[in-house]
Amino acid sequence: MSTDAAVNVLPPKGKPKWLRVKLPTGKKYTELRGLVDKYKLNTICTSGSCPNMGECWGEGTATFMILGNICTRSCGFCGVKTGRPESVDWDEPEKVARSIKIMNIKHAVLTSVDRDDLKDMGSIIWAETVKAVRRMNPSTTLETLIPDFQGVTRNIDRIVAVAPEVISHNMETVKRLTREVRIQAKYERSLEVLRYMKEQGARRTKSGIMLGLGETEEEVIETLHDLRNANVDVVTIGQYLQPSKKHLPVKQFITPDQFNKYEEIGKELGFRHVESGALVRSSYKAHKHIN
Repeated sequence: MSTDAAVNVLPPKGKPKWLRVKLPTGKKYTELRGLVDKYKLNTICTSGSCPNMGECWGEGTATFMILGNICTRSCGFCGVKTGRPESVDWDEPEKVARSIKIMNIKHAVLTSVDRDDLKDMGSIIWAETVKAVRRMNPSTTLETLIPDFQGVTRNIDRIVAVAPEVISHNMETVKRLTREVRIQAKYERSLEVLRYMKEQGARRTKSGIMLGLGETEEEVIETLHDLRNANVDVVTIGQYLQPSKKHLPVKQFITPDQFNKYEEIGKELGFRHVESGALVRSSYKAHKHIN
């Protein structure tokens, strides 16, 4: 970080107190947990051990991953397995829609692994899943957290055409660190995907970055400027946590004061919503981002 921000960064010697997570509680959480276990429903909330699961479920929001659990990319920050994915399950759209109905979800976030092995990169299943959720859950609002689809516009167009309330694509990190952190992704390509979606009529666009990988304050602010210049409406900023010893190490723990500073900068830049905090993840308070 820059010298003036050094007081707001700690070396990674054990998790600081603001990263301690309380166990999820509450009637709504207990009900949904029971349904997930009973029907063996697949949510990122549970499989990813999200620290905000109790809060989001209490507000009727949940995240579902489609297109399997094996990714064709090998990003240094991500806990999802890399390898050769299984064949596409064409019944998956209905399965996801049914899960959302069983859980009585008010706002659903859909995400997926990267499927560079497929000619359409999974965009057809993406569109069919949104349609199925709409048919079975007409009052449920949707966010689609999509891959970059290698920047192929016909694949992006399929998502814009089904008109989810929010279309999201994460930058994940600053420009300098993109090659190390995301490997097969490109910083400028992700920005262009976000810009293109807005130009094609996406209702609301969103992106997220994680901190603690060695970025400077100036680089974070530069990324926020780039996102606003791409007409992104919503940004999330959170702390990177190492999924395993095989993944990139945490180089800094960002303090609450520094996260607050980024939130204020984001608001000054004109984002409609800025979620900035150590435990913030892409889908945190997602239901608020549609308004």
